[in-house]
Formats: sequence, structure tokens, C-alpha cells
Amino acid sequence: MENLARVLLYFIVLWLLGSCTPQEGRRSTLKPNIIFVMVDDMGYGDLGCYGQEVILTPNIDQMAAQGIRFTNCYTGSPVCAPSRSTLMTGKHTGHTTVRGNKSQIPVPVEFSSNPVRVPLNPKDIAIAEVLKDAGYVTGITGKWGLGEPGSVGVPNKQGFDEWLGFLNQKRAHDHFPDYFWHNEDTLWLEGNDAAFNKSNVTFSHNLFTEFALNFIEENKDTTFFLYIPYCAPHDYLHLPAEDLADFQEKNWTDNEKVYAGMVSKIDEDMGRLFSKLKEYDLDENTMVFFCSDNGAARRWDGRFSSSGKLRGRKRDMYEGGIRTPMIVRMPGTVPSGAISDYPWYFPDVLPTISELTGANPPEEIDGISVFPEIIGKGLPENDRFMYWEFHEGGFFQAVRWHNWKAVREGIDGKLELYNLANDEAEQNDISAENPEIIEKIERYLQTARTESAYWNPK
Repeated sequence: MENLARVLLYFIVLWLLGSCTPQEGRRSTLKPNIIFVMVDDMGYGDLGCYGQEVILTPNIDQMAAQGIRFTNCYTGSPVCAPSRSTLMTGKHTGHTTVRGNKSQIPVPVEFSSNPVRVPLNPKDIAIAEVLKDAGYVTGITGKWGLGEPGSVGVPNKQGFDEWLGFLNQKRAHDHFPDYFWHNEDTLWLEGNDAAFNKSNVTFSHNLFTEFALNFIEENKDTTFFLYIPYCAPHDYLHLPAEDLADFQEKNWTDNEKVYAGMVSKIDEDMGRLFSKLKEYDLDENTMVFFCSDNGAARRWDGRFSSSGKLRGRKRDMYEGGIRTPMIVRMPGTVPSGAISDYPWYFPDVLPTISELTGANPPEEIDGISVFPEIIGKGLPENDRFMYWEFHEGGFFQAVRWHNWKAVREGIDGKLELYNLANDEAEQNDISAENPEIIEKIERYLQTARTESAYWNPK
């Protein structure tokens, strides 16, 4: 079965290479390549460089040693689709198009083939479009989650030249699917006959990594942007037997072994990615980002402590649901071994990459560029508010302003208040002792969001 999987993977990669359109032009030494790796449901404490003591992540730890590690970086949402929407558009969840995994009212068929999936629309200007206008070749592999088949939200209509992976985030729960998408064509995976059939052959993560490595090779003489939203580790735990060998003798549950194997697999493939950059002398001309899309699906307390000392996990507005590991590496440009506690979040990625590349970001975005902080020049303390809203099981809002963090349920709910400078675990609600801070945040919340046709406070 293992040999069959390798043979199948080999032929699929050959087919993909043959179907790629050759890119013309020479790599500019003035503009860096960009690789943005975002994994799925990895917790703040799942990496060695963030305190993990059980699962070994040597390649990502080395990435941190060779670059900058952020301790106060946040995702765009505590769940998948809206987090990705903020990343692509530079707008927070009070303004971005996709504000939840599922809409609260049916989506018209002229916009989406799935009645609960809201796609990005033509008015949205995604990162790939900005970089394409700046002369970049753009590619993506993994989980998209921002447009169903045939909609205007698919990657090829949002600025990506080449795409391989899942459009629908629920289908992406299955790491052995019967098909996914290559550009706007269906790519059937022989041997993977039925969803969630654990006897299947082709592990989707391997195809994503091979696509990424081949994309780098195919575009080594151009300037490129490669977005890798991996589907692992996620909460559906399934891994090929060969990737579990190092954990089989552990006195752990089967799920614990698979989760550790998935994190290790990601680390292994990050090592392969850096080796590929070095092979083509692209290492010092490529900025690589690594993060997660939201907090850990499971805390794994007592085994891995995936949220670390933070409160909550995925679907929580507390730190464990929205704070992410964020590492940025570019030898010679990003300082080695740096650690920054500067607070920033996914809406900042688009303007940051725009400043890095000299591209023109769209107007009316919520993010700011943190490029000076990434390259070690530093940024002054910012007076802005960072905002999140969440629409599952009610309506929730969160705000960070300086070291103050506020959370509430309901559009008129009482604000909880925490001082992250001395209460990172959000254990002590100090709203009663700080009425002036509460009043300031309340005033901000009155204007923080615009109405959405598909999501409204309940």
C-alpha cells in the first residue's frame, strides 16, 4: 500500500507539472519572494520555540532561531473561514466579506453553489491580486474556504495563477479525499474512493508539499508569492502509518500519537521547503511566514498543552482561540533569534507584504504594516484597537487596545476586561476597577463594525 501511494503521488506530481503554464521573465533581485505557510488548528503552545516539550519541531525551531518570533500575534478569527478572509483582504471581521464558517441566511445560487458558504466577491481585493499587479507569479495549495466551485470567490478569480487543494473547508476535514481541485478542474485521487475511508491511499498533505516544492522550482527565475494553507493538524486525526513510526511505542492514546505525528510532519516539510530554497539560491531573497489559522481544536492538557498557559481554544475569543505562533524568516533581512512582543494580527499581513514588495495596498483596510518590526527597526507603541467578532452559538466581540483585552457576549453584553501585561491567562476580570477603560472600549465598539447581509448580532 505504501509503494502504491508513492507511485500514485509521483504520477500526480508529473501531471501537475505538465499542466502548469511556464512562467516567463527573470527573478528580480529587488523584490523578494514570499511564502506564507498557515497550518490548521495548531495551538500557541505546539512548537518547541513556544514552549512545547513533548513534540519535537527542530526545523521550525531553527526557523525561529534564524528569524523573528512574535509572542503577541493574532489570527483574524477563532475559526477557519473568517480568519482566512481577514488575511486575504486586510479587513477585520467587522468589515471583511466572510465573517463566519456558515452564513445565517441562505446565500443566493448566483453567488455560491453552497447555500451556507459566502464567497469573496469581485469588490474584494485579495493579497494575490495586489502582488500580481506588482509583477508576482502567485500560487496556493491547501485549504481555501472562501469560495465554492463556480463562484467568483475561487482562488483563480482572486489573483492566484496556480491552485491545488480544497475549496470547501468541511471537505478539508478529510485528509484522504476522493478529489480536490487543480485550478478550476476536478482532480480525482485514485484509491481514495469514499470520504473518511481510513483504508485510502493518497494523503492530501503530501500533494500540497509536492506542489509547493515544484512551484518554487518552476518559478525560481521569477518573483513569486506562494500561499500554503495546510490542512494539518486539524481536528480530524488521520495519518499514514509510515508517519506514525516514531510514536507507536509511546504510552499515549491513538489520537495523541496522530496529533504529534501531524505536527512533526509539518515540521519535516518546513525543513524540505527551506532545503529547496537553498538548492536554488533563493534563501536570502525569500521571506517565509509561519502561523496557524486559529487556536488549537483540542487543548490536550496534561499531554501537549496546546494552548500553553492561555485561556480557551478554537471558537473562543480568549487568547487561546485567537493568538497564534508567528515566525518570519529571511536571512540577511530579518534579524536572527529576535523575539518581539509587538501586537498585530492577520489584517496587517496585506499592508505588511505590500510595504515589503513595493505593491499598492487597497484603500479602506483595517490593517497596518508591521514591516519595520519584522526587519528589526521597531515600531512605536500603537494606539489602535484590534477587533474580532464571532457568530457561532451567539454573538461575541473581542478588542485589544494596548495591553487591555475586552471580551463580551451579545451586542449589548457586559464587557469583561483583562490586563494582558500581568494576566496573560485572562483569569481576573478587572472591568469593575477600570470604568474609564471600559467606557473607551464601549465607544469604540459603537463604530467597530458595519452591517453584513449574512451575519448579524443576535
